[in-house]
Amino acid sequence: MPDRKDIEAGGGLRVAIEEKTFLSADGVSVETIRGLAFEARAGAFTTLIGPSGCGKTTTLRLILGLDAEFRGTIARPTDDGRIAAVFQEPRLLPWRDVETNVRLALPKAMRTRDLAPLFETLGLAGMERRFPGELSLGLARRAALARAFALEPALLLLDEPFVSLDEETATRLRALLIEVWSARPTTALMVTHNLREAVELSDRIVFLSPRPARVRGIEDISTPRTERDRAWREATLARLDETYPGVL
Repeated sequence: MPDRKDIEAGGGLRVAIEEKTFLSADGVSVETIRGLAFEARAGAFTTLIGPSGCGKTTTLRLILGLDAEFRGTIARPTDDGRIAAVFQEPRLLPWRDVETNVRLALPKAMRTRDLAPLFETLGLAGMERRFPGELSLGLARRAALARAFALEPALLLLDEPFVSLDEETATRLRALLIEVWSARPTTALMVTHNLREAVELSDRIVFLSPRPARVRGIEDISTPRTERDRAWREATLARLDETYPGVL
């Protein structure tokens, strides 16, 4: 049985995965993660970035508790224990309207709360009674964000939430994400392969190696988001591309 522990982390997240392996279809053991350790500070936005197939999504699954077969420790926030996740696909119930999709994800005690301000901020006002099949992918992603933020989670996990969107739509959604998150900063961890996205959104970027995933380097970004103009972003991207060749 794997040596696994889930321990308390106050308001932050601490991950120390010694080993995670899969058994392939042909019975071969595949090591996905080895010696992966990092911290997502309380109330900060942390991003994991690395090549496709390196174990980023697997790491999120372990943090969520969807997979318990690993060696190591995961210390989650403990201020209220609620965890919200936004996946690559919106995963909305097709037979429920937008507002019902959001409310069903809430504990019963929170289901009568006023969601109008959240819908307004995310550009969903007037679309509460629409069904997922009536929404564009961009609007469906907004609904998924609303579902996560309505929970007021202690930990927010995002698995490439803007993948497959055109850049204009993705840019708008990134701005909305930060607007909603900044109104109630929670410990956030996002997985992406997009360095530009990570630079725009993050307080900390954790660079991962190819499989088996381990930390290649950590970059803290202290520049306020309001000062991250185009010149700053391009200079930062150039520096990180030089430090971590192949990421950009």
